[in-house]
Amino acid sequence: MSADVRLLAEPFDPAEILRSFTAGLPGAGGIVSFLGQVRAGGGVEALELRHYEPLTWPAMRELAARITGRWSLDGLIVIHRSGTMLPGEPIVFVAAAARHRRDAFAAADFAMDHLKSESWFWKREKVAGAWRWIEPRDQDIEDLARWA
Repeated sequence: MSADVRLLAEPFDPAEILRSFTAGLPGAGGIVSFLGQVRAGGGVEALELRHYEPLTWPAMRELAARITGRWSLDGLIVIHRSGTMLPGEPIVFVAAAARHRRDAFAAADFAMDHLKSESWFWKREKVAGAWRWIEPRDQDIEDLARWA
């Protein structure tokens, strides 16, 4: 089983990706997906994610390899956007498929904890016309630590 890992600079359609992913995995008993999107509210006008591809791309592929080596999966897809996004736009999409649901849930949870905390992306948000950098929260670091 090889994982589908994508680093995109353009918008993507999570519903279409999930539809295509599930269609190719009729033997999976459980498919778990997570969609992270730009949160509306709080005056947020936009979110920008920057990255350095020679670091980000291999790290995302390594994360997928760790996941497929740890859980018995039928399929895994990890997609992450970069660039400037508006409220409601998708940022990240993870789906894991397995014969049994627990592997799919754990794999997707692990992926998101690592994507959120092993930040290969620099994030900033625009509020009231001004940009400010976003640092990882303490909760993000605690979430990652539970996998050690």
